[in-house]
Amino acid sequence: MLSTGGRQYWLDVQGRQGWKARYVKEVDTHETTVRFYQEIYDEKGTLIEIHHKYPIDLGHQKVEP
Repeated sequence: MLSTGGRQYWLDVQGRQGWKARYVKEVDTHETTVRFYQEIYDEKGTLIEIHHKYPIDLGHQKVEP
């Protein structure tokens, strides 16, 4: 449960080259989507990129180590 009372759902997708994508959806208490984004992890499991898709598509953003 999020601090706002909503929930967070996610789906992990394993890539062929060892990377992983995690699709994350955050909803409010009425289950209305408030945020949706994709996280990209390298073969070591390190978060390397985030792509915010909703409510505004901000494109891919590299994560600094």
